[in-house]
Amino acid sequence: MSNAPAVDPAGATPLTHIAVPGGPKLWLLRHGETEWSRSGQYTGLTDLPLTADGEDQARSARPALAGTEFDLVLTSPLQRASRTAELAGFPDAEVEPNAVEWDYGDYEGINSAVVRAENPGYLIWDSGVPNGETLEQVAARADAIVDRVRAPLPDGTLAANVLLVAHGHFLRILSARWLGLAPDQGRHFVLGTAKVCTLGWDKRTPAVEQWGL
Repeated sequence: MSNAPAVDPAGATPLTHIAVPGGPKLWLLRHGETEWSRSGQYTGLTDLPLTADGEDQARSARPALAGTEFDLVLTSPLQRASRTAELAGFPDAEVEPNAVEWDYGDYEGINSAVVRAENPGYLIWDSGVPNGETLEQVAARADAIVDRVRAPLPDGTLAANVLLVAHGHFLRILSARWLGLAPDQGRHFVLGTAKVCTLGWDKRTPAVEQWGL
């Protein structure tokens, strides 16, 4: 990692666990398609199942994960993520409550195109959502997971590989935080349904190793 510590969402407090050479890699898997992800509706805490295509997408993620031994597999408690984990080959994934999607408040279930039609300049990264979580609150949950992944395991060793199955906006924010960037920089990481990514290191610098497999 660079000499400057990773900052918190407000730009002040370092993340708890600093990188060491050979530190953990965090693998990300976004859940497969749901009816709302297909239609473009904001899907936060609404607990929708996968579509049939979404289940096929989840199975198709297996090759990108094959051959990697994971010390820890985590999943959002929402069924679209936990079912994706199961179909991708990880039926015993541990539920991580911090990994739920952004609470979109009044925009829950609303098509993003409708929001933009009413407010052409709207970007969720800049304007947030009414009566839902702030971007900073989502980032705090992401930071908690980054800290957990970088912390020693119960036996005192560091994990080599950790897999997290979760949601589009949340994983994009988490990726920005892994890199020590402000959470709104998640806007630069487009992530399709059931795509696999790897966050790791360039020596001591946090880096994106693979994206959108």
